[in-house]
Amino acid sequence: MKAIWNGAIGFGLVNIPVKIYSATETTKLDLDMLDKSDFSNIRFKRVNETTGKEVKWENIVKGYLMEDKYIILDEEDYEAASPEKSKILSIDQFVKESEVDSVYFENPYYLEPQKNGENAYRLLLKALAKTEMVGIGTFVLRESEAIGMIRPYKDDVLVLNRLRFAQEIRDYSDLKIPAKKPPKPAELKMAVSLIEQLSQEFDPEMYKDTYSESLMKIIKQKAKGKNIKVKKAEPAKEGKVIDLMAQLKASLQSPKSKNAS
Repeated sequence: MKAIWNGAIGFGLVNIPVKIYSATETTKLDLDMLDKSDFSNIRFKRVNETTGKEVKWENIVKGYLMEDKYIILDEEDYEAASPEKSKILSIDQFVKESEVDSVYFENPYYLEPQKNGENAYRLLLKALAKTEMVGIGTFVLRESEAIGMIRPYKDDVLVLNRLRFAQEIRDYSDLKIPAKKPPKPAELKMAVSLIEQLSQEFDPEMYKDTYSESLMKIIKQKAKGKNIKVKKAEPAKEGKVIDLMAQLKASLQSPKSKNAS
């Protein structure tokens, strides 16, 4: 794995030198874009809008358009914007993980201790596990400020979850949300029974990216010249009034519900 950030965690007066590594990888198939006429690969070029000529990466800079004029930024400008945050993630507070709504969660990263930081790293990991708390702080990652939530993972490694800022969460008031009309007591009781019947300990291994696997099978079949039979999905039914009680009763009697209990 390649580190994407090199800095330190600020834990009170303790600094823990760490590197950040992405904790996830995509399982999507890497499909190339091709010209339909001859299957030639489609290339995306960085082209100068004025000259029409391709521009090399080393000649590309970033700028902000202000009053019809671009203000060009360089590495020193990014560091000057928040020098104390560019290389340190200072934990500002400790909170219960359950207090952080999942709507704020972005990407997870692994934290690896660097030389002379191993003892402090293990101390923070164990202290968070013992108190069942997580650390929250801000830092700069890839030219933008981010909120980070640090927590222990499987009692082996510290994980940093990048969080969204509150101002990034859209207001849902324009959505057509059902009126706050209480459900019928019998329906609610039946729904609670169904939830309890399907309740079990979360096992992430239950869920696999079967779409990519199925797509790869189709690719291999097509490579052998085989025809693919398409099974069309049932269209979603809309606008029909449903009998909730009947559906709940049928759900409770389904084999899937019985097996989960």
